[in-house]
Amino acid sequence: MKIIREFLPYFDERPIGAKVKALVLHCSAHSARGMIEVLRERELSSHYIIDLDGTVFKLVSEKKRAWHAGQSKWRGMNMLNQYSVGIEISSLSLGQTEYASAQLESLIKLSRQIIRHYQIPMVNVVAHSDIAPTRKPDPGLAFPWQYLAQKGAGAWYDLSDAAKVTENDVMTLLQIIGYDVIDLAAASYAFCRHFIPQAITVDNDVNHLVENVYPTDFVFPPEYLPILKAVAYKYGK
Repeated sequence: MKIIREFLPYFDERPIGAKVKALVLHCSAHSARGMIEVLRERELSSHYIIDLDGTVFKLVSEKKRAWHAGQSKWRGMNMLNQYSVGIEISSLSLGQTEYASAQLESLIKLSRQIIRHYQIPMVNVVAHSDIAPTRKPDPGLAFPWQYLAQKGAGAWYDLSDAAKVTENDVMTLLQIIGYDVIDLAAASYAFCRHFIPQAITVDNDVNHLVENVYPTDFVFPPEYLPILKAVAYKYGK
């Protein structure tokens, strides 16, 4: 795994006592060099970027708070910049088409190192869309969450566990998993992006997708309730 150090000045100190407890995965519709320029223009940052060919750029020390997550919530954590390491992955389709194997190889190696170093719970390896469901669609419906979990870089569900959950309320189940459900349509759509990508509509216009993250009238498809329950069981343990 090739790592190029190209540090950005857009970071600050983590609050006293704030420990890294999450790994947030993003994607951007740029090459790594293009994304670095966008971050410079917007005075933002992530700890790492993984380019289209798998090359890793390190932009901010993990000891510092990079500015990548924005307004965000997950499993009792608010403002995840304080508690997370952020990785951007180049994806010209904004995660709607398959990621390159070289990217995934680098991502898995890097993620496992971070998870091991900080003892991050697998349920806290999350999408930007998981922690900011009203604002962000990344890393997108094509991101291979199950594959990462199989490689030790995240959590996945066992459908047989659905029978162990008596709760049937969608909002309650999403809360158990860790979603902010103040906008139920957004939280439901983010869940589907992560766990049920076949329920998500591809938007071939990336600019439109950025401005229209989720259908405001989206209702969780009842036929997928067993998957929701199985995930709630996994994440609620």
